[in-house]
Amino acid sequence: PPQCWRHSPCLSPENIMPSEAGQARKKTPLNRIFIARLVKFLSFRKKNQAGAVPHSTKKVQEPKERLEGPCGLGCVVIPCSQCCNNIRCFLVFFCILVTSQCIVFGLVDMSNDIFLKNSNLKTAENLVLSLTYDISSCLVVVFIAYYGGKGSIPRWITASSFLVGFGSLLFAFPYFSGGFNEENVESEVICQERRMAKVCKKSSLSFQSKYMTFFILGQCVQGIAAIPLYVLGITFIYKSVATHSAAIYLGIVEAAGISGYASGYAIGPPIIKTSGNSSFEKSIEDSKQHQPRNWGMNFVVISVIAWCTLIPLSCFPRNVRGTARVKAGKHRQPYLLDRDQSKDQEFGPNIKDLLATFWILIKSPIFIYLSLCRASESLVMIGASEFLPLYIENQFILTHSEATTIAGLVLIPGGALGQILGGIIISKLQMTCKSLMRFVMVTSAISLVLLAFVILVHCDTIPFAGINEDYGGTGQLGNLTAPCNSRCKCSSSLYSATCGRNDIGYFSPCFAGCTHSKTFKNRKTYYNCSCIKEGLTTSDNEGDFIDARHGTCASKCYKLPLFLAFVFSTILFSAFANVPSILTILRIVSDKQRSLALGVTFVILRIFGTIPGPIIFKIVGKASCLFRDTEHCGSTENCWIYNKTKMVYLLVGVCLICKAVTIIFTAAAFGLYKYLPKENGDIVPTVVKHLKVKKRERTDL
Repeated sequence: PPQCWRHSPCLSPENIMPSEAGQARKKTPLNRIFIARLVKFLSFRKKNQAGAVPHSTKKVQEPKERLEGPCGLGCVVIPCSQCCNNIRCFLVFFCILVTSQCIVFGLVDMSNDIFLKNSNLKTAENLVLSLTYDISSCLVVVFIAYYGGKGSIPRWITASSFLVGFGSLLFAFPYFSGGFNEENVESEVICQERRMAKVCKKSSLSFQSKYMTFFILGQCVQGIAAIPLYVLGITFIYKSVATHSAAIYLGIVEAAGISGYASGYAIGPPIIKTSGNSSFEKSIEDSKQHQPRNWGMNFVVISVIAWCTLIPLSCFPRNVRGTARVKAGKHRQPYLLDRDQSKDQEFGPNIKDLLATFWILIKSPIFIYLSLCRASESLVMIGASEFLPLYIENQFILTHSEATTIAGLVLIPGGALGQILGGIIISKLQMTCKSLMRFVMVTSAISLVLLAFVILVHCDTIPFAGINEDYGGTGQLGNLTAPCNSRCKCSSSLYSATCGRNDIGYFSPCFAGCTHSKTFKNRKTYYNCSCIKEGLTTSDNEGDFIDARHGTCASKCYKLPLFLAFVFSTILFSAFANVPSILTILRIVSDKQRSLALGVTFVILRIFGTIPGPIIFKIVGKASCLFRDTEHCGSTENCWIYNKTKMVYLLVGVCLICKAVTIIFTAAAFGLYKYLPKENGDIVPTVVKHLKVKKRERTDL
């Protein structure tokens, strides 16, 4: 029957009645269209499953799927978190993690300073404790940078978050495990005919062993954790934002690191920084009571903060939302490596490809010059952080706590503001590679000139008995002992600054010949001082005449604000050069080599900057030392008094050399850059003309 022919595949319009054929002609096109579309769809699926996808489809659709992904924990996609799937939210959690690790660095450096002053360590042990972080990071940076750049960078940063918290707990363990004891030196520093023997408690050796072991382990863990942060994290941010917006993002990251390091000093127990107005006995007892608890809790709190970023960072995909649009809007970046070896070449995961990529990088002179510039700049910042508090303390006669606070108020805003302003200037002016190198040279030259003016700001030296004053002609320069204090059996193992009524400083009340002490108006005062015969006398509330007071003599110098203005300006312009140097390195290498390029730069910065830097400035400190303790437990030999004039000349001289090296290497890189082939020049962003959306490329030679 007619109504059944369409259900039978063997029937056709030619085999049925003419009247029925007419009806079939009207219905056949619809059926044939349906069957044809069905066959075409099935054949398309078979070709797609067999991998026979047209080249254009593979080229357009696959990269977008590979570039971006949803925000979630693994295969679990969290709908409400998709609003955070962008580079700005990533930057917030990333900066929290960077700040946490830099706070740990500040706490560790401060803790090591206290530990080294109170422990009898050999030179080799001191170097191992100080350089473990840099050495451990150098050993693994190339491998993590190469293989991490080929995987999911947020996963690597998540692992870094765990390591930062775990390493912080390792630093806290010695303070909670017991055995902490300060060395027991004589607490009475007035003149006595019998000298009290000092004892170094054996129980401190237990704490020393635990401290060395766990701090070395903590430094190794933090060194490994730093690689994903400062190599892979920078690469991830750079590829996720527009070319000229990257400067602002990198400036914020660098500023977060500086602020975190300074915060490590700020949150440390203030009792460790012995105030000039507090007695030595009280500071030692309070230090024994509060130091283990305070230091340990600081590390635990930072560990919790670091681990709070674990889940948020693990939710970010391999590439955040907007990466595809950013990549499509970016022009091909220039790369200055050998085109025949690096152009369109895929580097696999084996060691041979790693070595090949490494070789391409290190044989590029421009890349090496720019990396050495970063190393020289790091030496300037190390010198500022190491010696600025010490110089302020000795030049302007302030307590250690006051000098550290003032130095922090200069270094933190200057460094952080310089990083952010440098990024903003670069972003707004949309600088090319040549412009970035010019910017580095100009700002380095300005900071060099400002650094030279620092030498001109100095104060008159205060007379100090036995150092630059000879006890009124009865003693010798370089010898603290004189006939007036020879019966006192004084020890130079304890520096307790004392100012006599004759405005002369003394190493301690014992060397001033003082036999009695009182506390008057919350300050230690000394009486019956045999070495003090001149000066105005004042009496206390009991009518006794005061010969000396605890603390250094007032310098009567009012040049500190001018000095701080020069130092702040120097740090500000010096910090301008950091972000452009990183951006130049990122722009001169190909996309596939950026993470490894930063890793190699990290190695060069450590080898020529942060590893020799502390050693160089320790040598500078020893060279400017006037009086060194030789009687402290063992052979610690603390330097108590410095030649501030020699110190500033050596410090400024080293920093001037570093800034000059920065200018020379940047100029060399700039000179080589000018002679690059035209096709490897900078590609300037598109421009809009006459209110029409027309884009064209312009090459900056």
